[in-house]
Amino acid sequence: MVPLTSLKRTYTLIRLCILLCVQPWTVLWTFGSGPDGSADTGSKYPMMQCEACGSPGCNHISGQDLLTRKLQRTHIPDKPNYSLNLWSIMKNCIGKELSKIPMPVNFNEPLSMLQRLSEDLEYSDLLDRAACCESSLEQMCLVAAFSVSSYSTTVHRTAKPFNPLLGETYELDRLDAYGYRSLCEQVSHHPPAAAHHVISQRGWTLWQEITIASKFRGKYLSIMPLGAIHLQFHSSGNHYVWRKVTSTVHNIIVGKLWIDQSGDIEIVNHKTKDICQLKFSPYSYFSRDIPRKVTGVVSDSAGQAHYILSGTWDDKMESAKIIQSSRGSSEGKQKTVYQTLSPKLLWKKYPLPENAEKMYHFSSLALTLNEPEEGVALTDSRLRPDQRLMEDGRWDEANAEKQRLEEKQRAVRRRREADAADALDEEYEGYQPLWFTQRRNSITGEINYVYKGGYWESKDKQDWRMCPNIF
Repeated sequence: MVPLTSLKRTYTLIRLCILLCVQPWTVLWTFGSGPDGSADTGSKYPMMQCEACGSPGCNHISGQDLLTRKLQRTHIPDKPNYSLNLWSIMKNCIGKELSKIPMPVNFNEPLSMLQRLSEDLEYSDLLDRAACCESSLEQMCLVAAFSVSSYSTTVHRTAKPFNPLLGETYELDRLDAYGYRSLCEQVSHHPPAAAHHVISQRGWTLWQEITIASKFRGKYLSIMPLGAIHLQFHSSGNHYVWRKVTSTVHNIIVGKLWIDQSGDIEIVNHKTKDICQLKFSPYSYFSRDIPRKVTGVVSDSAGQAHYILSGTWDDKMESAKIIQSSRGSSEGKQKTVYQTLSPKLLWKKYPLPENAEKMYHFSSLALTLNEPEEGVALTDSRLRPDQRLMEDGRWDEANAEKQRLEEKQRAVRRRREADAADALDEEYEGYQPLWFTQRRNSITGEINYVYKGGYWESKDKQDWRMCPNIF
C-alpha cells in the first residue's frame, strides 16, 4: 500500500514537471494575425494614421491579391473529453528522472512550440503599417503594440505545446496573402532553443532566438524568456530590439491554472535612439487597476516624451500624443503629469472563432497552423505523427507515437555523444542546424542563431535530401 503522503508528493512533482516541460509555452508563442487583416472600424477610438499615406493603415489589398489567397481551414476536430488516470502516470514515475517521465498528450495542445512561436505574426499588419510611417516615433508606437499583441492568446491557452525534436522545422508561407515568409528551427535540445526568421515583402524583417529559464517558487512557476527580438525596416533602416517579460503560471499545486504577464519591456531603435518603456502590471487582488494592464511612454533620443501608451495585453493598445508635460506630486512622490490629445487605437484583439473553447481556444491563425500542406520540409511540424494523431482525437495512439519519437531522439543523442567520445582529441563539430548558423550580433554583442539562407530555394526545387529522419 503506497502512503497517501507519497502519492501527494509524486502528484506535485508530476504537475511541476508538466509545467517545466511547457517552457516555451506561455510566453512567446503568440503574436496574432487576423484572418482578414482588417481594422476594428467599430471602435470609438480612431486608428492611428500613417504619415506616409494619411490612412489608418497602408496595407492595401488589391482584387488580384484576394483571388490568389488560399482558403484556410476554420475549424479542427473538437477536443475529446478524455479522463486522465493520474495513478497510471505515478506508477511510471517510480525510479525515473523527472525529465524522462513520459507525459501523456492530455496535457498538450496539437501544436508544437515552433508553431506557437509563429503565432507572433498574427498581427503582422501592425508591422506593415509601421513600415509606411515616416515618423520614427509613430513607428515605435506600432512596434510597441506588436510586442504587446504577442501575449493576447495566452489568457486561455494553458495547455502546453509539443516540445520540438532537435532539427524540427516549421514554415509559415503567407507570401500571397500577407506578404511574408516565416521559418523556425529547433537548433538546440539541451537547453531547448528555437531560431525564427521572417522576411516580408511589405518592408520589414524580424528574427529572434528564444531559450527559456524557469524557477519554481512554491505556488507558482516563473518563466523567463531569454534572447532578443530584432526588427528592421527596409526603407528607413530603423532597427528595433526588445526582450520579453516574465510569464507566471499560478496554482501549480492545486486549483485552476491561470497565467499572468509582468515586468518591463524596453524597445530601442538603435538608429534614432528612440526608446519605448512598457510596463506590464502584475495582477493584484487588492489593486483598483484593470487586470492585465500595460502602460508605456515613447521618448526621443533626448529623453523627451512624445506618446503615452495604454491598454491591456489581452485586448487592445492605444496611443495618445503628448502636448504638454509638467511636474506634480502624488502621495509625497514627484511625478510627471502629461496632457495629451484623445487616444487613438493602435491594436485590437480579434475575437476568437465560434466554439473556440472546444478547439483548445485557438485563434483563427492557430487553427490553420497544423493544416497539412504539400511541399514542406520532411522535418516540418505538420508531419509529426503524434501531434497529428492528437489533433484527430486519437490520443491513445498519439501517446504511443510520442514515446516512440522521444526514445528515437534519445538514441540519436547517445550515438552523437559516443561519436564525440571516440573523437578524443580530434576536433568534433557536433550537431549543426540546417538553416541557421551562429553569429555575434553587432548591436547586443550576443552570439545568436541567424538564418543562413537556402530553405526557400530547396522548397522551390523540392530537394530535401539534407533533412534528417527525425520522425
